[in-house]
Amino acid sequence: MLRSLLALLCIPLCFAAKTSPTEELAKLAAAGNGVIRLDERVYDILTSPKRTWSASIQFTALNPQRRCAPCKEFDPSFNAVAKAWGTVAPEHRDNHFFATAEFEEAVGIFQRLQISSAPVVHVYPAAEGPKARNVANTPFKYDFSSGFEAGPLAEQLSIHTPIPIPYKAPIDWSKIGTFVSLVPIVTLIFRFIRPVLQNRWVWAAGSIIISLVMTAGYMFTRIRGVPHIGHDGKWIAAGYQNQFGQEVQVVAMIYGILGGSFLMLTIVTPYQKSPARQRTQVYLWSAVNFIVFSILISLFRIKNGGYPFKLMF
Repeated sequence: MLRSLLALLCIPLCFAAKTSPTEELAKLAAAGNGVIRLDERVYDILTSPKRTWSASIQFTALNPQRRCAPCKEFDPSFNAVAKAWGTVAPEHRDNHFFATAEFEEAVGIFQRLQISSAPVVHVYPAAEGPKARNVANTPFKYDFSSGFEAGPLAEQLSIHTPIPIPYKAPIDWSKIGTFVSLVPIVTLIFRFIRPVLQNRWVWAAGSIIISLVMTAGYMFTRIRGVPHIGHDGKWIAAGYQNQFGQEVQVVAMIYGILGGSFLMLTIVTPYQKSPARQRTQVYLWSAVNFIVFSILISLFRIKNGGYPFKLMF
């Protein structure tokens, strides 16, 4: 009689002590720093057809014997996003769980889902309750085309969480250190090159070079993404609407020499005090102008077949 009475008293206590699946999952997540370690039993609870929560599950193989380099690269990102999710309020946090299925600990799960490669991330939406989606018990799969970084992962998973995941990329101290260390180096270099930058002739030469390159068709080749030379080794493209990258260099050099010879004839030569030197420069720069212009017309004839005129070549 006494034993029966004690058994009746224990029944309410047993029911009171039994925790709900949500509470069990919340405790497991808290114990794992936001990530639930899965075995087959916990996996069945987490993906129950009657779940009122959603879940993001990482399937990985971190055992060194597996030699899964992508798994090792992606695991810190997944844990960082899970840790960020652990900072939200409990009413949101306990409606979405992060979990990891390690191959060595959950072989049966991998076999059941026919997962033969890792890492893989499945997202299970809620199946019941106000946040349930009218879909079969089929998980969404994370698209790794964005890489293994935590930022894109948090952005994609936020579509399935009650509120966006408050992930913020940590401060990259290495970049800051590199920038700080470069400041005195750049300052020192600028101290020496400042006189060069303040020289008007340097800016004049730079402007002329840029003008020549652009006039020779640099932007035309960049916009169209043409090759440097043709597949047959030729560097002159036939036709008015075609041009190879090497043509830009040759045409710019020809334009530069022609322009320079005209400048020498019109600006420098007239101010020579010696008649012999002036006469020599007239002959020299006239010959340079005539020869280089002949080369330009010859290039034009090759590029545009049928052009009948020429000077020397």
